[in-house]
Amino acid sequence: MMQSEEEYLEEELFDDFQETETPESNEQGLYEHFRLIVDKGQEPVRVDKYIFEKMQHSSRNRIQKAADAGCIYVNDKPVKSNYKVRPDDIITLMLDRPKHDNTIEAEEIPLDIVYEDNEIMVINKPAGLVVHPGAGNFHGTLINAIAWHLKDLKDFDPNDPAVGLVHRIDKDTSGLLLIAKTPDAKTFLGKQFFNKTTHRSYNALVWGNLVEDEGRIEGNIGRDPKDRLRMAVFPPESGIGKNAVTHYRVLERFGYTTLVECRLETGRTHQIRAHMKHIGHPLFADERYGGMEILRGERTAAYKAYIKNCLKLCNRQALHARTLGFVHPRTHEQMDFTSELPEDLGAVIDKWRNYINGKQELM
Repeated sequence: MMQSEEEYLEEELFDDFQETETPESNEQGLYEHFRLIVDKGQEPVRVDKYIFEKMQHSSRNRIQKAADAGCIYVNDKPVKSNYKVRPDDIITLMLDRPKHDNTIEAEEIPLDIVYEDNEIMVINKPAGLVVHPGAGNFHGTLINAIAWHLKDLKDFDPNDPAVGLVHRIDKDTSGLLLIAKTPDAKTFLGKQFFNKTTHRSYNALVWGNLVEDEGRIEGNIGRDPKDRLRMAVFPPESGIGKNAVTHYRVLERFGYTTLVECRLETGRTHQIRAHMKHIGHPLFADERYGGMEILRGERTAAYKAYIKNCLKLCNRQALHARTLGFVHPRTHEQMDFTSELPEDLGAVIDKWRNYINGKQELM
């Protein structure tokens, strides 16, 4: 059974530490898993606060529990949460077990391959499939499946970061992903993503009836200080997070929900989910961003039952990576791909379409 997103992110508390390649146990039988060196100009600050500010997926409560358990060391000595860090302090996470072997193993998992040649693969990922191995998900991921598919390709090493995924989508987002088989292909494609010359669009079902037929959302994406398991939007001038721009266009209106196309200028974590939440239109069924609640519509029991049935059809964020366009790394030809809506998302859209048509017939 796969972990939930919450469990996955919680276990990646210390994922921004410098990983120790060959952890050895100390006199207490603890193994060093991660290491962080305090900046030379750092002012005295509590160690739990320092780690919290440095760690992308951390929670301060979890850090304090780790310190209480004797797992946080500074300069080879366990410290409590109120220890004040000093410049050049070496902070380590010590656990009573060796590190998990992160070697990616080939696993025979079906792949929906849209296109493949000697340099690249385009894959249509189903919702629910984790893209890359991580804490709690070391097996059964898309990367494990790719390793199996390319196991006879002697020059492809799934453990080599110079090949493989060029970009990512969330576990519960479906749609198109690009994979590079060679280092040259990944470098060439990576530059296109960095320079924003690729073309990507998503279909999303969002709560509410958008006022404008199209629009542009700009706002920095950063970790939400109130909920470290999701992202939040900050003003561009705030200096918090990374710049992100999403363009949207209304495809179809269902009164209480809207089907939109989203085009990305940037590719930040949870970008569409956070941006649509920011403008008051969370993705339908997106539990992390409030989309599992009834945000628009009627108060009748019949309507509540209708929404419940919709959520049974599509119980994940209603988001699909529909199109992908890029220049081929060898031929330099423009490559464009489109993925049809998956069954769950298509079914819930049809249900909304029938609902609004039925309402109009009664008028």
